Amino acid sequence: MDKIRVGAVSYLNTKPFLWGLQKSGIMDQIELTIDYPSNIAKGLQVGKLDMGLVPVAVIPLLKEYYFVGDYGIACDGEVASVALFSDVPVHAIERVFLDYQSRTSVALLRILLKQYWNVEPELIDAKDDFEGQIQGSAAGLVIGDRALELRNKKPFVYDLGAAWKAMTGLPFVFAAWVSVRPLSAKFISEFSKACALGLEQIEYVEKENPFASYNLHDYYTRNIYYELDEKKKMGMQKFLELLPAQM
Repeated sequence: MDKIRVGAVSYLNTKPFLWGLQKSGIMDQIELTIDYPSNIAKGLQVGKLDMGLVPVAVIPLLKEYYFVGDYGIACDGEVASVALFSDVPVHAIERVFLDYQSRTSVALLRILLKQYWNVEPELIDAKDDFEGQIQGSAAGLVIGDRALELRNKKPFVYDLGAAWKAMTGLPFVFAAWVSVRPLSAKFISEFSKACALGLEQIEYVEKENPFASYNLHDYYTRNIYYELDEKKKMGMQKFLELLPAQM
């Protein structure tokens, strides 16, 4: 039987899922690809992947999609790894460099700039290693592990998860496991158990991924929420309602 082509990212927030997948028998059934969120989304759109941990903003662009289990990457307040970094207060920002790695974070920032902070800076699609351009009145949206490393290096750090919570009162879902074709109930059950395995062994995930810039235990237990309960899904639906004007 052909293996199911699965895409995931290698950010710290995904390590519990990857740990669970790699320690379970599910690896015999999948072909795992590791890449940026935006590339995972592209792989699903062009048929190179069957399922992936896909940025939520891409879901409406898929011709056909199915949620696989109830796990994903979410926050309920401060997320720590998705933030707007600046040398000046938000109302003094003139330009923002947008991280190229995630369409969802970019769309979320666009919503927050307009509807929460009420500012309209110039938005610039950034390339590799753009962090050095964050200076003066030029700010930058940075995501993932690089954002955790920057948190103590800039005077103004605007956490997008916290801003979304303040604006809507809801959690935010950055990514969810989604397939572009129906998968068997047996596979979905086994895949979900593999994800759960990693979440149950967070201490081992922390030991295997030492990171000096941020307390990983706090990150995994306070900043990131992995189970997409009804409140998280309400936050996701709210984002999808606001999304069309930003795409």
